[in-house]
Amino acid sequence: MAACMAAFTFNDAFMKSVSDEMGLYQALFIRGIASTLLMVVLAAATGSLRFGVSRRDWGIILLRTVAEVAAAFFFLTALFNMPIANASAIMQALPLTVTLAGAVFLGEAVGWRRLSAILVGFAGVMLIVRPGAEGFTIYSVYVVLAVLSVTARDLAARAVSVETSSMTVAIAASLGVWVFAGVGLLGEEWQPVSTGGFLSLMGASVLIIGGYFFSTAAMRVGDIAFIAPFRYTSLLWALLLGLVLFGEWPDGLTLLGGAIVIATGIFTFHRERKLALKAGECA
Repeated sequence: MAACMAAFTFNDAFMKSVSDEMGLYQALFIRGIASTLLMVVLAAATGSLRFGVSRRDWGIILLRTVAEVAAAFFFLTALFNMPIANASAIMQALPLTVTLAGAVFLGEAVGWRRLSAILVGFAGVMLIVRPGAEGFTIYSVYVVLAVLSVTARDLAARAVSVETSSMTVAIAASLGVWVFAGVGLLGEEWQPVSTGGFLSLMGASVLIIGGYFFSTAAMRVGDIAFIAPFRYTSLLWALLLGLVLFGEWPDGLTLLGGAIVIATGIFTFHRERKLALKAGECA
């Protein structure tokens, strides 16, 4: 999960770096060509390219791919129009939403302490978004919608059976985003691509493969509450990249909201581990 967060955040930085040069759909389309072809070659070379997938798994993979497309659209649209650290700070709600969704849809136990932590975490998110405040824009809402989309994506990944390879799921996600970008590109004027822009998109293409694969693998085999806190490493990368590459630094309230969300997530993790240890002693 830590590798997944690093890959996604560096990918985001590469994508944001071309936002002044081309539109979202063009950037996604170019990245999608390279990432999809690279994954197919890699899967074929490692023997993990399998099409013998059950009808049930194809349905889940389709659902996950739709969620991946929605997440890419909402988050990258926001990222093209707001600082990377601010967008990443809102995304820190993910461990809380995934934990809550796991309880609602997968029947995982969530006591009142962890539920209270989730509610406090959402308050931290609201402190970052600040609806009605002067700095509030629709793009803050887009990141919240991206959080919901990624939550659905990760829960879908957990439902895929062990017979289906993680690479197959990752290729479907990449292909879905590529096709979506191609359709969107029909209404967008193609812009010349500079050498720097091309290299940034190739870097993003390599990194997104790691993001797709590691996120699928982590959610399929890891305990949700255990791996959730490792998502917070993305904020550290986002703060560093935002400052070094774009000269951006979030304001105090955004940092405070991010700290609240991370603190509640760590509490949730700590509570989960205590319950697991207690269950082990009882067994």
